[in-house]
Amino acid sequence: MRTALRTLLAVAALTVSATAVLASASNTPTNYQPDPALKTESVGQLQARIRESCGVTQAKLQGVSATTLTRKCDCYAGRTLRSLSPDEVQSYRDTGVFNDAARAKALASLDTCKLQRPSM
Repeated sequence: MRTALRTLLAVAALTVSATAVLASASNTPTNYQPDPALKTESVGQLQARIRESCGVTQAKLQGVSATTLTRKCDCYAGRTLRSLSPDEVQSYRDTGVFNDAARAKALASLDTCKLQRPSM
C-alpha cells in the first residue's frame, strides 16, 4: 500500500513539474487570450497599440513616465511594423504577440530607437 502511494505521489509531482517547465518555456502566458479586435484593426491602430505597449513596458524598465518615451516608442512602433512581412502582421493579429521572426525584427527596432530590451 505504501509503495503504491509513493509511486502515485511521485507521478503527481513529476506531472506538476513537467507542466511548470513547459509553461515557463512558453513566450505566451498560459491563460492569454488575444484581443479579438486585433483581427480587424488597421495598421495605424496596430501601430498605436504597439506604441502604447512600448510606453508602458519601457516606463517600467527605465523608471520614467511613459510620456517621456513618446518619440522613441513612436520610432519603435513604426519601424517594427514597416519591417514585418504580411504573414508576420497576420500572425500578430491572430495571436496578439510577435512570432519568432517578428520578435527578432522588433528587438532590432528597440536597438535602433535606443530603447531597453526587456529581459525574457
